[in-house]
Amino acid sequence: MAVREKKVVLAGAGTMGASLAQVYAQAGWETVLWNRSASGLDRARALIALNQESFVREGLLTQEASDALLARIRMTTERDDFSDAALVVENIVEKLDAKRAFFAEISPLVPEEALLATNTSGLRISEIAEACRGPERFMGQHWLNPPHLLPLCEIIAGERTDPENVRKMRALVEGLGKRPVVVADISGFLINRLQFALLREALHIVDTGAATVEDVDTALKAGMGLRYAALGPFGVADFGGLDTFDHINSYLNAQLDDSKTGSRRLHEMVEAGKLGVKSGRGFYDYSGDRAAEAIRERDRLYIELAKVLYFKKT
Repeated sequence: MAVREKKVVLAGAGTMGASLAQVYAQAGWETVLWNRSASGLDRARALIALNQESFVREGLLTQEASDALLARIRMTTERDDFSDAALVVENIVEKLDAKRAFFAEISPLVPEEALLATNTSGLRISEIAEACRGPERFMGQHWLNPPHLLPLCEIIAGERTDPENVRKMRALVEGLGKRPVVVADISGFLINRLQFALLREALHIVDTGAATVEDVDTALKAGMGLRYAALGPFGVADFGGLDTFDHINSYLNAQLDDSKTGSRRLHEMVEAGKLGVKSGRGFYDYSGDRAAEAIRERDRLYIELAKVLYFKKT
């Protein structure tokens, strides 16, 4: 069967799949959300409706535009829609065996010219590609949660990914109104390598008693976060003067944490059941109604930032 231009099948109807359905539908794609169970689709339908209510309330979309977006999303448990898809993006459980099994099953059903992508936070793209028919068209699409609000998408090229297909995927993501970056198939890709380098030093600062958790977070939110959001680390260095940064680099690096094992503090918190918002306690207290309040405040801040960064009212 011939490919239907701008038809995407999003496999897996969890939080990421539901959010991505809104991203593609808002950009005018014929969007199919596929899940093995109907109950998963019911949960996705409720989540999408809730997100769209927030979009309209916050002025990110008009009610008419939101209705049109929703009309472009279709949900199914059948596999027929894979046969003419131009793009398949998998968002199932973050387990290598499960993703390999999915692509072994689905890639033979998809047209040869269709692009294939996995939404993974860090699994090796090249290892998943081994299970694909047509590994040259397979790559990673790593989105930050929630992708309907955050503009970044990491595109990860596997060892056998055709560079021309990477170029096509980058143009595709730009067409969604998002901000793609391309990275080789290295552990952690870009975001997690940068995120965990920063988290390692933040934990070290707290462990040594140099500052509190609250003050470290404030330093990021009120200072570095704003500068990095505007310029990135290299842009910040250029404006600060590379001679100054070179001087600091010559003496500070030796004092930074360079441990090669995970943080003991973080491991002990997990062992104690302190998992963050979902358990009611992490670095902060989310007991009682605090968790719901924290989620609402996080979403409010994300939406306000999204308005500034890339959203236009439509």
